[in-house]
Amino acid sequence: VPFASYWKTPGDPLPGRDLAQLYLRWMLVRTALARGWWLVTSLYLVVVADLTPFQLVFVGTAQGLLAVLSEIPAGVVADAVSRKWSVVAAHLLSGTGMLVTGLVTDFPALVATQMLWGLGWTFSSGADVAWLTNELDDERRISRLLTAGARWGQAGGFAGIVGFGVLAWAVGLSAAIVAGGGAMLLLGLVVAATFPERNFVRVPGNRNRIRATAGIFRRGVGLARHDREILVVLGATVLIHGVAESGRLYPKHLVDLGFPGSADPIAWLTALSLATLAMGALALRVVEGYIDGTGVARRVYALACVIGVAGLVILSQAPNSTTAMAGIVLVSGITISVTRSVGVIWVNRRVTTDVRATVQSFLAQAEYSGEIVIGFALALVASGSGIVAAIMVSAAILAAAAMLVYRAAGSAPPKVEGAATTGVNREQ
Repeated sequence: VPFASYWKTPGDPLPGRDLAQLYLRWMLVRTALARGWWLVTSLYLVVVADLTPFQLVFVGTAQGLLAVLSEIPAGVVADAVSRKWSVVAAHLLSGTGMLVTGLVTDFPALVATQMLWGLGWTFSSGADVAWLTNELDDERRISRLLTAGARWGQAGGFAGIVGFGVLAWAVGLSAAIVAGGGAMLLLGLVVAATFPERNFVRVPGNRNRIRATAGIFRRGVGLARHDREILVVLGATVLIHGVAESGRLYPKHLVDLGFPGSADPIAWLTALSLATLAMGALALRVVEGYIDGTGVARRVYALACVIGVAGLVILSQAPNSTTAMAGIVLVSGITISVTRSVGVIWVNRRVTTDVRATVQSFLAQAEYSGEIVIGFALALVASGSGIVAAIMVSAAILAAAAMLVYRAAGSAPPKVEGAATTGVNREQ
């Protein structure tokens, strides 16, 4: 979709086209830094820090628990104080955690840096969507721009994996990690200097702000609780991201099947990651052209889940690693990428402007909850009955998510007392 299609109105101090360019470039760079940094860090934790399997799991669990506890407060702060400055804070927190990771090897210190990194993301999730929606101020175009942003993020992830792989090879794991953190901090300064925030009304006064924060939280809960479609998306998100967490089992399954040829397994896994990102970008490009249609979000979401079921069945029954990787590309490249983006768009259409970041934070919290609860349950299945059994259970969970979403009947968003109605799209 050309940038010109996002144009707002003549004379706007930051035309929609320029705002779209700013957002898409930010998504590209941020995702490149995050994905590339994590590729190097995941190897650093094993090779340099020499963490045990238990310690690796503990790091992820601690990070997830902190995110669950922080998501909603961070979203409420964004709605009460500033969406833009919440995104800036996210960069500063995450960038600091990223940078310090490359300077320490002690387990407690690494737990702290990873928790700081995760805490930073809670300030960004929801706030970025709310900021963009308010500043663009055009409900007809926001869905396509959010989809385009996710696609640019996939491209950034591709570039980040390649770029940081080369950087780590040239200067070492620790230096590459520190460089990634420093770059994320610099990107935060760019956000502070270039992101406008003209349409957001900040709650004045500290005492009023505390009272307003509580009111924002209550209205957000009330809107989500009374909107059946938001509840459906939240429930499906828990299921899907529980399945996504089982992706940690895929490399082990591929190793058990055996990789073809004499190439190093890391080369195959890197190629798989790049293929997954490319497939995700392609799928999102297709979705981008249709997402504005009535009922499209629900149908695309359900179809993505069905594709994921097929991918998991292929993965579980694959006679060799090549076939198994094709299944992984379907699940991780299409299902996870598309449902995450469409879920954000679907919820964004049904919320009011004053609680937009808060309700989006519910969505992020649902992701973490699924990863912790269902991901842990699938780990128990894998431990007791094997990886293939866990993958088949994952397929059943995705099928349930598809059924849940497909049966969600369209309805107008509920009216919540005291809520501003600006920015609500009543046609799904």
